[in-house]
Amino acid sequence: MAGLAAALFAAGRGISTMVIGHTGRVRFFSGLIDLMSVYPISTGKTWEDPWAAIHALSAEKEHPHPYSRIHPAGIKKAMDEFLAFLSKSGLPYHLDSNQNQSVITSQGTLKQTFALPHTMAAGVEAFQKKAPCLIIRFPEVKGFSSRQIQETMKRRWPLLRSIDLSFPGCFHELFPEHAARELESPSCLENIVKAIQPHLKKAEVVGVPAILGIEKSMEVHADLEKRLGVRVFEIPCLPPSMPGLRLQMVFQHQLARLGVQAFFQQQVDKVTALDTGGFLLYAGEGMDQIRIHARGVILATGRFFSKGLAAERTGIRETVFNLPVHQPENRTYWHNPDFLACSGHAINTAGIEIDDSFHPLDQSGQPAFPSLFAAGSILAHQDWIRMKCGSGLSIATAYAAVEAFQKQVNGHDL
Repeated sequence: MAGLAAALFAAGRGISTMVIGHTGRVRFFSGLIDLMSVYPISTGKTWEDPWAAIHALSAEKEHPHPYSRIHPAGIKKAMDEFLAFLSKSGLPYHLDSNQNQSVITSQGTLKQTFALPHTMAAGVEAFQKKAPCLIIRFPEVKGFSSRQIQETMKRRWPLLRSIDLSFPGCFHELFPEHAARELESPSCLENIVKAIQPHLKKAEVVGVPAILGIEKSMEVHADLEKRLGVRVFEIPCLPPSMPGLRLQMVFQHQLARLGVQAFFQQQVDKVTALDTGGFLLYAGEGMDQIRIHARGVILATGRFFSKGLAAERTGIRETVFNLPVHQPENRTYWHNPDFLACSGHAINTAGIEIDDSFHPLDQSGQPAFPSLFAAGSILAHQDWIRMKCGSGLSIATAYAAVEAFQKQVNGHDL
């Protein structure tokens, strides 16, 4: 997310941009854009106003969370630019700019988030009104249970009903992507409507797993609402996520139109720092090896899952530039003995130390390279999972890193 956002912001400022790296991890993105809803972690305090949460965090002078290095106005500009891009690309998002929203998950729990896809918006309003609602499960699509949602939510939402309906066609099991593509077929959608209509009764809104198409999700959603005559909303599911795939495809298509060169199936294997201040990057091997001369690099390789960090017997290692990693002094302190401890685990705040210009720091606390910047979850002193700030962290720090690079280039007249 951070790398794609950085490429978007850089291209929008006329910077010649190339993005290298696998984007498959975006398929684990639920579709929800979290800004901040939990702080401090130790108390688990939740905030309806994400900006108030960020202000409280920044007011703690000793808390070096990456947000504390960005003025709230800068975070807002980043979010506005990112969401405007998605809207223009046919993937509009719904938000209340000053308040988090409560979204139902596939587990029947409520999650606070800042912005959510338009296809999920009706669920927020329906829950607020406690409107009569029908949740539908397709048994062929695994990892989603309408009955579980109903049972978990029944005290908060008494007028919630659940039902199982067979997915059109002779399928024993359907992967989410297959189901989503099937729903882009008019005949499949018509059969879905015919199956749902007898069970609507007094329902004013219908909830379905987030499989309403991929490239035509807005059209499928609108058509389903029109045919049923009620509001429809998607419920985020377990990975692989179709909202994540939609986002991935939007970026792959739109970045090319913005002139961004992309190598989504490659990864940087070697980097050489040049005397001129830039870098020579190598990706691939043999005849297929790519060499890139870059005046600046934004490191947005993520954490362990994305292989930006590697956990080894001797400690945690940054995998591209071999930068020092902020981490507990030894493996003994990586994890809290209490797996469900409110304070979380120290390993989750490990990462790259930066200065106010988002330069990664070396062992002496100075910028490791003058034209290297870092963004996203690889940054230290944040636990994005528990603080519910993952997407906001990626987008805001990508914005700040691009701004810092542009300021440096302009200042040196390069």
